[in-house]
Amino acid sequence: MTRILVIGGGIAGTATALALHKAGFDVAVHEAHPDTAEDIGAFLTLASNGMRALAQLDASDAVTALGFPLRAMRVLDDQGAEMARVPLGEADDASLRYRCLRRGELNAALQAEALRRGIELSHGARLVSVQNGPGKVTARFADGGVATGDLLIGADGLNSAVRQSVAPGADPVYAGQSVFYGYTHSAPVAEETGHITMVRGSGAAVGYAVSPAGETYWFARVAGPALPADELAHPTPSRWRQRLVELLGKDATPAAGIVAASTDGIMATNATEIPPKTPWRSGRTLLIGDAAHAASPATGQGASMALEDAVILAKSLRDTPDPDSALALYEAHRRPRVEHNITASGEISRGTRPAPSRTGGAPSPRRPGDDTLTRQLDWDLDMNAVGGTAG
Repeated sequence: MTRILVIGGGIAGTATALALHKAGFDVAVHEAHPDTAEDIGAFLTLASNGMRALAQLDASDAVTALGFPLRAMRVLDDQGAEMARVPLGEADDASLRYRCLRRGELNAALQAEALRRGIELSHGARLVSVQNGPGKVTARFADGGVATGDLLIGADGLNSAVRQSVAPGADPVYAGQSVFYGYTHSAPVAEETGHITMVRGSGAAVGYAVSPAGETYWFARVAGPALPADELAHPTPSRWRQRLVELLGKDATPAAGIVAASTDGIMATNATEIPPKTPWRSGRTLLIGDAAHAASPATGQGASMALEDAVILAKSLRDTPDPDSALALYEAHRRPRVEHNITASGEISRGTRPAPSRTGGAPSPRRPGDDTLTRQLDWDLDMNAVGGTAG
């Protein structure tokens, strides 16, 4: 049986382990973080394409127990007037509805599902080197541990250690916006749950959604210079809140009041991306998820794209006996789609493309490319029989 090492136990890595295990491979996950709590504060939305991928992994129940569904999106202008209200994704199918949830909770749920299925998962395993041999690949860790497999999958995120062995010097670049996240139970607006509101403000793009428990989840994307590394390493939530309230208060929208009502648990990051055409493969090593194709969060597709990666990689390896041909098949199907997302999301972040009329950027069932994606994700279809590439 083929032995596959997965470096990184986040969303991409754990989902890939679930997919590979379902496809019959012997898989082990090595995660640098000591537990599942990395990024537990931030939240994300899973779009219908991500939920479809989860269904193919038989993991829908584990995830729909978390967070809350989003059936629609409304868009406000900088005066608070409603510009549009549209359904999100495949809102009529409960298993495919957009879902808003905390990143750490999703990560923990996927890891728990992996352990339940008997998948080997180790924490505190920080990678220091990868050595490709003629028949095997070896990973060495900071604690002195060594693991050997037939293939190694780098799913270790934006600052991937595996990427340094595949594409030295291919580092993330700033995408033009800083992104802030927060929560409040005392937002000064009365909103129903089940939809997300996007505010096209004069100085920032803001999104917020209300949970069934009445907690408002919000984010703000602010164009300008990147936040200094020292400021991110030593967070100043109260200053960030004050800065955002002053910026958002210039508009007649609920955004400033929502941020003002938030606690000092406000989080911030810089939107970054991996440049298109960055190599993904070297010998028996492949990059997936953010390690390969991180995009700015403007289209909200990071987690959903990683879940797609997991299914399509496992199917490619399952359906193509030669590993090199399988990885080539995977890349041929994935690169056009994910690099389109990098470009589109980056253009939104830099202000050179209008924001999408629907959140997440995922194609609706009626848009070109979606039928191909559905076929790519269908577990029962051979990857070699799937024509074209999803856009």
